[in-house]
Amino acid sequence: MLLTSTSEGVLNNTSQKDKIVVTRGLLLHPKNEAYQHLDQESRDLVRKTIQFFEDKGKEQLKHDDHERVWYADFLEFSKKEKLFATFLTTSQYGEGAKRWDTYRNCAINEVLGFYGLSYWYTWQVTILGLGPIWMSNNEGIKKKTAELLDTGAIFAFGLSEKEHGADIYTSDMGLTPQADGSYLANGSKYYIGNANEAGLVSTFGKFTDSGEYVFFVAQPKHEKYELVKNVLNSQNYVAEYKLSDYPIGEDEILAKGRDAWDMALNTVNVGKFNLGWASIGICTHAYYEALNHACHRHLFDHYVTDFVHIRELFVDAYVRLAAMKLFALRAIDYMRAAGPDDRRYLLFTPMVKMKVTTQGEEVINGLWDVIAAKGFEKDMYFEMAARDIRALPKLEGTVHVNMALIVKFMANYFFKPGKYPDIESRTAPENDDFLFHQGATKGLGKTRFHDYKKIYNQYNLPNISIFKKQIRLLKLFLVLGKPGKEQIKDFDFLLNLGELFTLVVYGQLILENAKLLGIDEQLLDQIFDVMIRDFAKFALQLYTKGSMTLVQQTICRSMIKRPVEDKKRFDYLWETYVFSMKDQYEMKP
Repeated sequence: MLLTSTSEGVLNNTSQKDKIVVTRGLLLHPKNEAYQHLDQESRDLVRKTIQFFEDKGKEQLKHDDHERVWYADFLEFSKKEKLFATFLTTSQYGEGAKRWDTYRNCAINEVLGFYGLSYWYTWQVTILGLGPIWMSNNEGIKKKTAELLDTGAIFAFGLSEKEHGADIYTSDMGLTPQADGSYLANGSKYYIGNANEAGLVSTFGKFTDSGEYVFFVAQPKHEKYELVKNVLNSQNYVAEYKLSDYPIGEDEILAKGRDAWDMALNTVNVGKFNLGWASIGICTHAYYEALNHACHRHLFDHYVTDFVHIRELFVDAYVRLAAMKLFALRAIDYMRAAGPDDRRYLLFTPMVKMKVTTQGEEVINGLWDVIAAKGFEKDMYFEMAARDIRALPKLEGTVHVNMALIVKFMANYFFKPGKYPDIESRTAPENDDFLFHQGATKGLGKTRFHDYKKIYNQYNLPNISIFKKQIRLLKLFLVLGKPGKEQIKDFDFLLNLGELFTLVVYGQLILENAKLLGIDEQLLDQIFDVMIRDFAKFALQLYTKGSMTLVQQTICRSMIKRPVEDKKRFDYLWETYVFSMKDQYEMKP
């Protein structure tokens, strides 16, 4: 049924009351979340993880953060409850509830982000370390890994280097062949989380004789493994480690040549997806805390939340956060539906990493403008959130690196849509086998996508209609104002053009998921209020580039549009979704 806005509200097959209930449940409330879509064992494990942190309390959480206490208590909890073992062992090497289930994993991503990025980080780098192992054909290492997970082990991913960062073309970690068929590993890796305590470190390098790429595993307890130092001043141990004549046998090799290269990139495809979920968790906790503070703060004979600009900041932060979660949830479906003939996830995964994390920064910025100096106080969760939210856009490839990947898909997305069956929500308790059989990473430019217009054309809400006009102008820009060779070399130009493109994709998946979940269309229209403003901002930045032609300038000026303001809609969202969150959650001292 076509969704249309009327003076009486939005008409569709779902009652407005039901939509309010669903939409209110979109953001995590750790004490109330039932995790109904998970099987009983998984549900119990997520609930136990929440209870671990609630029992720990905010005071101890902040103490451990300030004193940079290694999170041995959390790792002991994970070992006792077999959290990592259950969630991160692929089903082929485990029994019962053990499987790699992206939907289920994102529940833990969000919970760990909610309570502290350090706890999420040890989980995240374990995921990265496991990627090459589960992707390999080394049965011995896989079985050993399953055993290590069962005993509570964590893992590490040795890719980046001090001098080269994540530029894997120029790795200085070398394997030198020996007469007996073994190898000696020499070189160092830098910025490697968990490398102090990992059961195995999946390490990327090259053969010194052939220059071929290689992935192998190293053990931190080995005498030839030198833990140089922790390069961060935080709870995490982010290591520089060095291998000096470290012996490697064929049974410790995960992949060689092009397979090793693909393994590195495909692991990052899996791992970068998690960063957006950490951002969602952080922002949700910070939102509760900021709202509780503001609602009880009395200034100039008014409560802070009586001021119009404060309400605007809260509503903007809420709708940005709701959009983040709607997009990230929908991206899970494409991750789980992926296969050799459906690689749409290659666009949506870097967007969860790039777009959702940068939106997280916007959410925290808005909340910080509300609570001001309170956000610096050492007893506030917000103090951690304001610091940690900045890290996520900069991990697993910067925003710029991920944008360079994303713009490769723009031509096919807009002008050469493919035909795919509709994908429903993928919440079934299944192992996501394809993630470890992604195959070659060549030919990204050939990836096709379903027609974005299909979902956009099902909505005629006021701000979505304006946003559709901005999309048409962007396509016109790409045809009539096609970027020249020098503009394409200008990465700042491409970055702003890419931001416009990602907003279109962002809106598409938000609308798809809103329809699947039954989200309140009043919230949807407010989300697109924000997106129209963001689109105008990036169009203006593009317009000001000195290299812009007259045609390009004219089209960019036309992209700068205003959303339809609706005080009734705004007040409804404030009362129904924002202010109703007051005093709903607070972590115990």
